[in-house]
Amino acid sequence: MQAARHVVCALSGGVDSAVAALLLRRRGYQVTGVFMKNWDALDEHGVCAADRDCEDAYRVCQVLDIPFHQVSYVKEYWNDVFSDFLSEYEKGRTPNPDIVCNKHIKFSCFLRHAMGSLGADAVATGHYARTSLEDEEVFQQKHVKRPEGLFQNRFEVRNPVKLLQAADSFKDQTFFLSQVSQEALRRTIFPLGGLTKGFVKKIAAENGLQHVLQKKESMGICFIGKRNFEHFILQYLQPRPGRFISIEDNTVLGTHQGWFLYTLGQRAKISGLREPWFVVDKDSTKGDVLVAPRTDHPALYRDLLRTNRVHWIAEEPPAILVRDKMMECHFRFRHQMALVRRVLQRGRVPGQWENPALGAVSLHAPEG
Repeated sequence: MQAARHVVCALSGGVDSAVAALLLRRRGYQVTGVFMKNWDALDEHGVCAADRDCEDAYRVCQVLDIPFHQVSYVKEYWNDVFSDFLSEYEKGRTPNPDIVCNKHIKFSCFLRHAMGSLGADAVATGHYARTSLEDEEVFQQKHVKRPEGLFQNRFEVRNPVKLLQAADSFKDQTFFLSQVSQEALRRTIFPLGGLTKGFVKKIAAENGLQHVLQKKESMGICFIGKRNFEHFILQYLQPRPGRFISIEDNTVLGTHQGWFLYTLGQRAKISGLREPWFVVDKDSTKGDVLVAPRTDHPALYRDLLRTNRVHWIAEEPPAILVRDKMMECHFRFRHQMALVRRVLQRGRVPGQWENPALGAVSLHAPEG
């Protein structure tokens, strides 16, 4: 008789990962829960949120009668995620730490620990996403060392695993998984991929997981949480006071603590102004932030976006792009933003890609 497959499930202390572990148990797998501690700070009430979440994850394991482990990746998170986050902000760009965290921590450090130290046959998380592999196909995957560099996927993987959207389009989290490696996806199960959030909550309520069901949805920066972003970031970066300037008539509308704090398209909360103004551009030399009124201002639209090297999940790069130097695709630059149809083409610089819009792209995105 074959021993039960061993799946190591990442537990955050929230309802989604708890139900993911429960569903794995129902499938007959041997399940181990692991809580990752990646940030050491106290919350606004002086309580370490990570310790509270760890306790909730431990209680989930007690309810499900599965082993519990805790690992710390505080140093790795600082070196591979947060330092990069600060560096990018200083350069005036707006990185997404959740995407980088998934790439370097959850689907690298955690994956290696689960496979190497805990002897897992696969890992699982509570993300709302799917892949093109069934569970049994995941268990059959063999490790293939993959070379670095361009075109690695084309020659190394004949049947690449695809990252697919979740059944719950509102909760779909494939945006945050867009940098996860092919090797990691081949070893990962997403038990919630075919479920809605409402049904997940119903499962939790019916199976003794009320303590995580009652928690608020996790918000804000991955592992750091929701807080006043400006105050938080200025604990690590020096303020660089500057001005908000109207793009229409160069009027000075107010002042700010640093041009790097603002994202193109973001609403600029300018003291004394009741009407909303939005960031159009940033002048790093003068420290000015240029703003425009209304969400439909022409300055908030772009016909062309440029990016450096793209992370291709299934094939690098797609054959049609190699052949035709351009391809039609669907595009979003923010979680829960509607996918829009665009054309991608090879830029003048090797590894650089251009996205000439079929219709102009608005930089404005509603605040969430």
